[in-house]
Amino acid sequence: MKVSVIGAAGGIGQALALLLKNRLPAGSDLALYDIAPVTPGVAADLSHIPTPVSIKGYAGEDPTPALEGADVVLISAGVARKPGMDRADLFNVNAGIVKSLAEKIAVVCPKACVGIITNPVNTTVPIAAEVLKKAGVYDKRKLFGVTTLM
Repeated sequence: MKVSVIGAAGGIGQALALLLKNRLPAGSDLALYDIAPVTPGVAADLSHIPTPVSIKGYAGEDPTPALEGADVVLISAGVARKPGMDRADLFNVNAGIVKSLAEKIAVVCPKACVGIITNPVNTTVPIAAEVLKKAGVYDKRKLFGVTTLM
């Protein structure tokens, strides 16, 4: 099984990557992607944890290498809400990020299960759904919002 974490250099993405490195079944592949150039370093750090899960980090503008062959894609990419920022401001930035990633997922790994952590989840999930519908690959059983990370 291949799991791709998109937004892996952020606070949620790093915590999620650590959790997955420790909990995925033996033989799984974990792909970390972020536009931040530190992402391969995050993967290198996590690779020292002795588990039977392989891990690789990708950085740059194109998430394709991280998405290729993915069975599960978890999107935590986007900006965090800052003081003075309302949900509309958050939406205006993060909606575009999720839309762009969903378009890429529709082409590269259209059968993957997609979990969206990017806030506001109640609007980013429907955006992804519409993008996947437009591409003809939407499956309501494979798209979900994630509101708690334990």
